[in-house]
Order: sequence, then structure tokens, then C-alpha cells
Amino acid sequence: MAGLNVSIAFFFLVVGVCQALRQLSKRLLSPGAYVFLARELAGSLQLCTSCLELRMLVEIGPWGGGFGPDVVLTLLFLLFAVHGASFDGASANPTISLQEFLLLESNLAATAAKLLAQGAGAGMGWAVTKLYWSWELTHFHLIQNLIASECSSSIHTSLHHAAFVEGTCSFLFHLVLLKLRQSHTMYRVPALAATVTFLTYTAGPFTGAFFNPALATATTFHCSGSSLWDYVQVYWLGPLAGMLAALLLYQGNIPRLFQKNLLYSQKNKYKIPKARVVAHMQGYEPHQKRKAEKTNSEPHA
Repeated sequence: MAGLNVSIAFFFLVVGVCQALRQLSKRLLSPGAYVFLARELAGSLQLCTSCLELRMLVEIGPWGGGFGPDVVLTLLFLLFAVHGASFDGASANPTISLQEFLLLESNLAATAAKLLAQGAGAGMGWAVTKLYWSWELTHFHLIQNLIASECSSSIHTSLHHAAFVEGTCSFLFHLVLLKLRQSHTMYRVPALAATVTFLTYTAGPFTGAFFNPALATATTFHCSGSSLWDYVQVYWLGPLAGMLAALLLYQGNIPRLFQKNLLYSQKNKYKIPKARVVAHMQGYEPHQKRKAEKTNSEPHA
């Protein structure tokens, strides 16, 4: 269990360093630069390094450390709960940033800046984790370094099925995210962490269950076994299609593209009780009659 304790310490270190980076960026940068660049870069760095270390435990832990998937899933839930509480509003996910753009919550320049920061953060996370593994602090990392150059694709099913799996995971995740957008952090964070844990447990054997293009790019695109176009279809187009489907189902439309609601009829949000309408009309008719009589009784010039 010594190797597992080192990994847990690494998780704490990553969160602490990224939190310090966020606090420093708040002081040195303008609010816009922090929100669109530094916050997303720190979130993607934190997410990528944590997920790479956790993926290493998933692959090596059962036979190299003697612990089962229950330990890894517990760590996954706790990590995403910590991420949700410490990200300070960052998404660290390109599909979430695109969703905000389609909901008219972010303009094109801000969305592009977020996507660039997320890609840079994921790339930095991959480089930092590779450097950390090279120190070979545990036998897990020693084994990881031996097999790193021969890593295989995370796609363990047909291409169309893999794209469908990633799209379905993205669809369910974004549906929960949209439903909980206005909820208190105390309820939203554990609910999203539980959703990610469930989706990873269910879809992980097929595709790795990334449903995050930046994270998937840094984690598996360099592995052999699938072409670049295969990876793009599964890990970029699949999650994007799932996000669009979730947004359309939840909103009934995509505000950035068209205003008309395609799925739900537009009804008045505030309904006036029928009895009040009848009383109003009954009081309105005599008033109209009195007004008309008064007008007719006035002398004409």
C-alpha cells in the first residue's frame, strides 16, 4: 500500500500547487485574464495530472498493488469532488465551454481563450506527470515507465460503438450539469462527482470514459492502435454530439443558432386564476356600460 500512499500524496500536492497558482493569478492578472486563461489552465493542469496518475493505478494497481476497482472508484469520486470544489468556476472541459458559448453566456473570443488554456493545461499536465513518473518513487511508476512507450489505445470496441459510448457519457453528464447549474455547490459537486464515477465504471472498459476532448487528447492520442481520425471521431466528435443533444433536449433549442423552441410549446409562465379573470370581467362590463351611458347623456353642440 506504500505505492498507493505516494499517489494520494501526489494528488494532494497537485491540488495545493494549482490552488496556489489560482490565488497568485488572481492577484497579478486582470479579472478577464484570470477567468478566461489562468483559471482554465490551472483547472486543466490539475485534472490531467490527477487523471493520468489515477489511470496508472487502474492499469497497474489490481495486479501490482493488490487492490480492486473499489479503491480506484472511491479515489475517483473524491478527486472529482475536490476538483469541483476547488476549480473556482473553471470547466477544464472544451464541451462545457462550447455549451456556454451556445447558451450565449460567453462570446467567441472568450471561448477561444478558454479552449487554448485548456489545451495548454492538459499538455502541461501530461509533461509534469511524465517527469514525476521518471523519478520512479514507487514500483508502480517503475512499471509505468517500462510500458509507457508501448501504450495501447483506450478504444476496446468497434469505432462506431466507441463514439456512441463517449457521446452517451457526454449526453448524460451535460444533462445532469444543465439540471444542476443553479443548484448550491454543496449539492452540485457531489452529484457531478457521482455521475462521473458511475459513467467511468460503466463505460471505462470500452473507451476509458473520458468525455473530455482535452483530457483524452493528452492521455491517449499518442498511444498506438488507433489512427488520429479514429481518436477524433471518438473523443472529439462523440462528446460534442452528446453535448448538443443534451442541450437541445433540455432547452428545446440552441440559443446561439436559433431562438425558436423546437421541442416544447411556449406557455405563459405566470397563470392568472380563472375565478379572478371572471370577477375582473364582471366588474369591467358595468363600468363600460356606465361610461357609455354617461357619454350618450352629455349634450351635443
